[in-house]
Amino acid sequence: MTTPNTLQDLEAAFARREITPKTPMQLVGYPHVERISTGVHDPLLASALVLRQGASTVALISFDLIFVSPEWTRECRAAISQETGIAEDHILLHATHTHSGPVTLDFLSFKADLVVPPPDEEFLQYVREQAVAVVREALQNLQPCEAAWTTADVKGLAGGNRIDANGAEDPEAGLLIVRRCENHAPVAVLSVYSMHPTVLHEDSTLYSGDFIAYARQEIEEAFPGVGVVYLNGTAGNQSPRRVVRAQTFAEAERLGSALGGRMVEALRAAQGFTSDFPVEVRQKMISLEGKKFPSLAEAQAQVDKANQTFERLKAEDAGHAAVRTAECTVFGAEKLLLWSRAEASGEAEEVRQKYSKGEVQVFRLGSSALAAWPGEFFVEFGLEAKRHAKIPLFVSSYCNGELHGYIVTEEARKAGGYEAQNSLFPPSVGDQFVETTLQLVDSLV
Repeated sequence: MTTPNTLQDLEAAFARREITPKTPMQLVGYPHVERISTGVHDPLLASALVLRQGASTVALISFDLIFVSPEWTRECRAAISQETGIAEDHILLHATHTHSGPVTLDFLSFKADLVVPPPDEEFLQYVREQAVAVVREALQNLQPCEAAWTTADVKGLAGGNRIDANGAEDPEAGLLIVRRCENHAPVAVLSVYSMHPTVLHEDSTLYSGDFIAYARQEIEEAFPGVGVVYLNGTAGNQSPRRVVRAQTFAEAERLGSALGGRMVEALRAAQGFTSDFPVEVRQKMISLEGKKFPSLAEAQAQVDKANQTFERLKAEDAGHAAVRTAECTVFGAEKLLLWSRAEASGEAEEVRQKYSKGEVQVFRLGSSALAAWPGEFFVEFGLEAKRHAKIPLFVSSYCNGELHGYIVTEEARKAGGYEAQNSLFPPSVGDQFVETTLQLVDSLV
């Protein structure tokens, strides 16, 4: 039996706006390919869940974009806060990391890619306006709700470790389901799962959320009236590369529908709904020290070595996963060479200064916690944080900005490869985020 709503009980609402660009734009995510959009396969979305418990209100917003920048995050949070009164540090802004959307920030590494234009400021303003509108709409529709956490084991459905077939992965999808107290009608689902949305490749020129769009659709069709806020996790080394049969929309639908279907099974079995649902937030800015880059000669040697390996594997017909990994290593070596040039010119130091602070944001949502990290973290860091947290923890990256590349493990740093070469920070920064997250979780327990 559901107890009557009080001032301390949970209120919640979901809202959504489309953010698909109105004009053709370069689709970003694959190097050296001109991909001007030719249409819309599925609309890019801004999806928001607003939760209020007592005096605490939070807004969790997911955008079908490749990244949100730290500067844009500050501007967007300020605009939402001014319009709604929600504290800026109580707002999470997340990018699903689709590679079939427009450019949203300036990367130094984009300078080696002549087809990538600067971000369109009018588009970024449009997305900011939609973010304000979607939170305002949700606030206007808050109603007494109850919620429950559950998890789904989704191993093998959408991919795994793209560097090592036997490498670390996180097959656990965290799921929060919110429903009305009055009639138990579902309102929203918050999902957290670590996987690159890269089924679609450079030959696709349609705006799309990739397999994530199909996973959301599967859940929303199973629970009429529900809205899904999809958060990508620590997906830096997680990819569909080893399970895809083709780089098509049909394949994105196959993987996304399977993933969403497994999530639906878990959601239907969810138990422990309660309106006594604490909603709290902790945030901390931490100091980050970027790494130094090798000499031009050393970097060029890595480019040459990567090219030789790539050409050899192609000649040997070594298989899609191995060849694609080797090709990405070439891309990474090229970016390392760019960083080495920037080191010599002093530009790399400017970037290190710009990214000298990083945000850790942790939410207590009922019985569990949600951590929000910027950047592209290897899954090992998310697993480490989850393993040592005092309450169930789910970790989302691509949140509230980015870190100009990947945060890789020490093992990956030693091995080299695309992600390690395309990284501004040493592996110790990942340890900093884990440690700070655990401290913030402790303060919420």
